Amino acid sequence: MELQMQSCPCCWNKRLFAWLLSKGNAGYEKLVSDRKRDLFSDLHGDVLEIGPGTGANFPYYPKDIRWIGIEPNPYMHPYLRKEAERNGLNNPDIRSISAQRLEAEDNSIDAVVSTLVLCSVPDLTATFHEILRVLKPGGRFLFIEHVAAPQDTFLRRVQEGVRPVWKFLADGCNPDRETWVALENAGFDRLNYEKFEIDFPIVSPQIAGVATK
Repeated sequence: MELQMQSCPCCWNKRLFAWLLSKGNAGYEKLVSDRKRDLFSDLHGDVLEIGPGTGANFPYYPKDIRWIGIEPNPYMHPYLRKEAERNGLNNPDIRSISAQRLEAEDNSIDAVVSTLVLCSVPDLTATFHEILRVLKPGGRFLFIEHVAAPQDTFLRRVQEGVRPVWKFLADGCNPDRETWVALENAGFDRLNYEKFEIDFPIVSPQIAGVATK
């Protein structure tokens, strides 16, 4: 893995994003810590997290879960291992694959987690299809995601204007993605979520909730 990372000079943006995420996450976490604590406190069994980044969710997880992380950016992996050890999360299983092709058996996962990730997956429909495939019947998809501002607002125009540069610097992130639309059409048996706003530039509109298979 180290050889692959060193031989990719064109991936400086991925390396930079991983470093920035490791240093600059504290402000956002203060704004959503209560929501994360409520969402993740009762997780159990096999938990698959899509795009765990540098491990910001680890402090909120019960220590007895079996955690699998789907993180295609290899520069995140050292931070993930360090954060897992710091939070007592044993034997983290980190996989460099896409959310559109999860390496898990059908009906095998108790919960899937994503936070600030669905903005960057190339195909939301395929990702939700995979989440539904791997979840056990009754399994839950727990999420907190930033989303597009309402149409014809100043913030929406800003999101659309900065998208090309933002997407390159932020590892594929689309700040103007209407994630809730794809989520509502994904085919979950139950979906409960709320829209809210935080005091954070560009990505202030957010959604949080639980979808059940």
